[in-house]
Amino acid sequence: MQKAIIGKKIGMTQIFDADGKVIPVTVIEAGPCSVTQIKTEEKEGYNAVQLGFADVAERKLNKPQLGHLKKAEVAPKKHLKEFRVEKAAEMNVGDEIKATIFAVGDKVDVTGISKGHGYEGPVKRCGGHRTPMTHGGGPVHRQAGSMGSTSSPSRIFKGHHGAGQMGNEQVTVENLDIVKVDAELNMIAIRGAVPGPKGSIVYIKNTVKTQPVKKGEAAGISLNPQKASARVNPQKASARNK
Repeated sequence: MQKAIIGKKIGMTQIFDADGKVIPVTVIEAGPCSVTQIKTEEKEGYNAVQLGFADVAERKLNKPQLGHLKKAEVAPKKHLKEFRVEKAAEMNVGDEIKATIFAVGDKVDVTGISKGHGYEGPVKRCGGHRTPMTHGGGPVHRQAGSMGSTSSPSRIFKGHHGAGQMGNEQVTVENLDIVKVDAELNMIAIRGAVPGPKGSIVYIKNTVKTQPVKKGEAAGISLNPQKASARVNPQKASARNK
């Protein structure tokens, strides 16, 4: 079953499992969300559900937004988000979605807006190296330097490293485990870090990666260091076997 919910990032903490191992988790206030619109394949051409999260005063919404929510007979919501759900027709406008739709062990994808770092140079933004600080280097130690060719192709390719805005973009972290669900507080604890600062809005939905990620011997990879080095440098392996 496809599941999705809107939440607010509270922060990070740690949980101890039954074996005493520490699990770093991100705590998210998931819902409650209200279903504000249902889209079906017969009418709109695809199946989807629109959810609303966080109550807000009517004066903070414009007339189209307020009219849309009043038509659904839902309290004014600050955040609206549409999710593709195959069985959207089984839901009803006004239904309440809570954190309990997810269970411990579920795999989810979390989408949010990453932390903004403002306008940064190529050293911090792209991991570039500065020039030598002595021997007449000049005041250009942290500049980008040469950007490419001259007469051909006479331009800089898109995506080339350089200064610019860092962060403040949509990021999705895939295949995270749900470690704990608190039905009373509407909280979900997800293993690992999720994008965005504390208090930011995140979107949680079923992962698109349905196959478990195999590691080590389960993936057919030998843990023998000599065989591992052979994968990295086959020339060394051939010389060693002679």
